[in-house]
Amino acid sequence: MSVLVETSIGDLVIDLYTAEAPRTSMNFLKLCKTKYYNFVSFHRIERGFIAQTGDPTGTGTGGQSVYGVLGGAPYFPAEIHPKLKHKKRGTVSMAVSGEEPGVSGSQFFITLADDLDYLDGRYTVFGHVTEGLDILDQINLALCDSKHRPLRDILIRHTIVLDDPFPDPPSLVVPQSPLLPTSEQLSEIRMEAGSDHENQPSESESAKREREANAQALTLEMIGDLPFADIKPPENILFVCKLNPVTRDDDLETIFTRFGKILSCQVIRDSLSGDSLGYAFIEFDQKEACEEAYFKMDNVLIDDRRIHVDFSQSVSKLHGKWMQSRVQGKTLKMKSRYRDEAASNRADEKTFDMVFDTSAGRSEDRRRRRDNNSDRRRSRSPSRQRQVSQK
Repeated sequence: MSVLVETSIGDLVIDLYTAEAPRTSMNFLKLCKTKYYNFVSFHRIERGFIAQTGDPTGTGTGGQSVYGVLGGAPYFPAEIHPKLKHKKRGTVSMAVSGEEPGVSGSQFFITLADDLDYLDGRYTVFGHVTEGLDILDQINLALCDSKHRPLRDILIRHTIVLDDPFPDPPSLVVPQSPLLPTSEQLSEIRMEAGSDHENQPSESESAKREREANAQALTLEMIGDLPFADIKPPENILFVCKLNPVTRDDDLETIFTRFGKILSCQVIRDSLSGDSLGYAFIEFDQKEACEEAYFKMDNVLIDDRRIHVDFSQSVSKLHGKWMQSRVQGKTLKMKSRYRDEAASNRADEKTFDMVFDTSAGRSEDRRRRRDNNSDRRRSRSPSRQRQVSQK
């Protein structure tokens, strides 16, 4: 007999002592079944002591039993069992009413520490948390105000009854569709812990991170580690891993060539031993061929190994070409597929290619040759010879 309690920071599974506390267990199961606890917050959390919830008003003074929901008395007598103790963390007990001592309604609490024996005999133990003790740790660390209410509300979003041995009363109404929080509940809810808006960075933070990333990329471009700041991995190179060490370059090329023309196929090997490192890069002539190979070759068996393929995230090949072009005095122009998407979609930039501007190299070579010829002419002049002879 158990209930799954979905909170805003994680799930708890509570097993019930239906034999020792049948009336309390029935009350809890039927309240969960009617979604009475949906959008109810943990209104009181004392670190190392208890986390209390079950009040739909969120104030700690409301709530009634299922018997009161069905038209009967709002409270019922506590069921104190001598064998059920507050010995372990995660013990679930009913809170008692401040108006009538010894009676309970809908509010319950979960212990956050072991050996709280001074609670024994005063509160009805009717269950314990069997799954989600890590969630209890998060609840225990919640920041609270002076009245022990969390600064960020921890809500019970949903309850699912996994096993219910008690028959439903004839007048019990079980909702067939998800319930929405009432206006009173919405007015009491603070910023919810674990909510989407808490986990996502604000717009200003996202813009700040993007600016920092762009600045770092620009710095790498300025010091010469990147050819241009907005470089992106090529779209026509496929990354293949989990290869059998016996698989060779020509084997992969033979297998993948059916998707299109292959410009290069290289199994990466250890520089000293020459042994395969189990992954390779395959460069296709067309991006479409690379995409088709990606969709059709993942998890395919090659040499008794199931390979994994993905698009390459490396720009090392492009970087190597760029470094070589710098040594040779050539200029590397930007190819559209290495730009950002906005730039590559502009019609005037679709014609760019990764090419070397040899005219700039030739101009540099001509300038160097002119300088060398001038030096040689000066060295053969009489004044230059006199200077040399005097040294």
